[in-house]
Amino acid sequence: MQASSRARLFKEYKEVQREKVADPDIQLVCDDTNIFKWTALIKGPSETPYEGGVFQLAFAVPEPYPLQPPQVRFLTKIFHPNVHFKTGEICLDILKNAWSPAWTLQSVCRAIIALMAHPEPDSPLNCDSGNLLRSGDVRGFNSMASMYTRLAAMPKKG
Repeated sequence: MQASSRARLFKEYKEVQREKVADPDIQLVCDDTNIFKWTALIKGPSETPYEGGVFQLAFAVPEPYPLQPPQVRFLTKIFHPNVHFKTGEICLDILKNAWSPAWTLQSVCRAIIALMAHPEPDSPLNCDSGNLLRSGDVRGFNSMASMYTRLAAMPKKG
């Protein structure tokens, strides 16, 4: 099993090298010593409180991959209803019960960017953030999300 997982990950690695220019919002990097560990830098989607931020993700790929989804979490702090504020755990169906071997690490990054733009406050891991959206306080949510983006995901000036 591990051999086919490695082969699949090497194939994805080669595709990522080719797509670097094609997808400037995602920078996916494989660990030098372990093909099952990856990191990604994703750009916050435009017209969201995450715009201008760069968020780091950590991927732990299980040996049965692609039959099982990778474990992905935010390393950068983010105020989002579907991301646990302390652990960075992401609540996203494709990382749980809706996983398909057709997904790649790159497409998982795209799905996470889409989730950033379209939060699901009804299944929150961050209840404070989910409650703001569920109560209709979009302005309050945007303010908090923007503040954390500035603090954690933007380069420090000077």
